[in-house]
Formats: sequence, C-alpha cells, structure tokens
Amino acid sequence: MSYQSMSRRRKPMSQINVVPYIDVMLVLLVIFMVTAPMFNQGVQVDLPQAPSEPIKEFMQQQEPLIVSVDALGKIYINKSASPNKALTGDEFRQAIIQVLANSEQKQAYVKGNHDLNYGSVVEVMVILQQAGVPSVGLITQPERDQ
Repeated sequence: MSYQSMSRRRKPMSQINVVPYIDVMLVLLVIFMVTAPMFNQGVQVDLPQAPSEPIKEFMQQQEPLIVSVDALGKIYINKSASPNKALTGDEFRQAIIQVLANSEQKQAYVKGNHDLNYGSVVEVMVILQQAGVPSVGLITQPERDQ
C-alpha cells in the first residue's frame, strides 16, 4: 500500500462538533435561571412613586447598602448577616455599626413602604446618621404613565 492510496481514503474533516458547546450553554442557562431570582436586594416593599433618575451606584458593580422598612415598620438590612430577619431599633443600631465597620461604603439608601408612617423613615435615617453614614438617600418607584 502506497502513501497516495492512504491519503485518498482519508479526507480531512472540515466540520466542528458543536454538541459539547450546546451542552455547556444549556447548563449555564439553567444555572442563570436558578440563580437570577436570588439577585433581588432587600425585602419587597411597596415603594412610593416619584419622578426621579436611577441611582448611579445601582449601575456599578458594588452592591449599595439598602435599609428596607416594610408596612409594619420592621427594619431589614441587605448587607447584614441575615438580610431577611427583621430588626428592632437597638438591633438595627448594632447591625448597622457592624456593617459599616466591615465596608468602606459610607452611603446608605432607605426603601420605605408607600403606606409607612413618615416618622418611621425619619427614625431610620437618624439612626443611620448617628452610626456615621454621612449621606442617606431615599429609594422610590418610577412613576407609571397614566
């Protein structure tokens, strides 16, 4: 058998096997679908509507410090050890001091429920400022077109 006869039988393969790439893509798709709901920050509250611009920190990579106050006045911190656990006033003071000690971020945002008493939001803002937060912002929901 000569070299020429061997080369005639074997032709170079010009196709790429894409099955492994499709498998990897489907696995990644499932992973992202499962983990996407976990990216929600804080506790679900019914925010008041106001004409406002998006906050620049939300567009960046770092997660902002968000304090949520629900309709019952319960306080939650998104960067605490247990972000879904309601905190009392004293627990909130201790938790916010601990969070600020572990983070270089010194700005906080308050998410207050639409039906919440204004005094409860002011209390939270005062505690944040006493803990050393120089800048406190309020989060609102963009207005819906009527």
